Amino acid sequence: QVQLVESGGGLVQAGGSLRLSCAASGRTFSSYVMGWFHQAPGKEREFVARINWSGGSTYYTDSVKGRFTISRDIAKKTVYLQMNSLKPEDTAVYYCAARPDSGYKWNYWGPGTQVTVSS
Repeated sequence: QVQLVESGGGLVQAGGSLRLSCAASGRTFSSYVMGWFHQAPGKEREFVARINWSGGSTYYTDSVKGRFTISRDIAKKTVYLQMNSLKPEDTAVYYCAARPDSGYKWNYWGPGTQVTVSS
């Protein structure tokens, strides 16, 4: 029902910025939640941020608070992750995800985009 494709990843120096985009297609509902996760080599996939499609309430993991901003453009059906003050430990594949607001499972995932932060 929902297809997601990330873009905007790349190589950036520590302290720099990067903006990720997640383009959604198919039917989306106001009760859905959109999120960003990342996964570094040899580590589990971790939650980064989420935003309610309707209302726009947000939540961030502690390590990115004050540095990252999640937002969405309803008309463009696109979710963004603005990443500032990047650190080498932010290096990972970043995935866009979606789930119904009433559930706990992230049912839809994009293929991911690589973010590499050099020191």
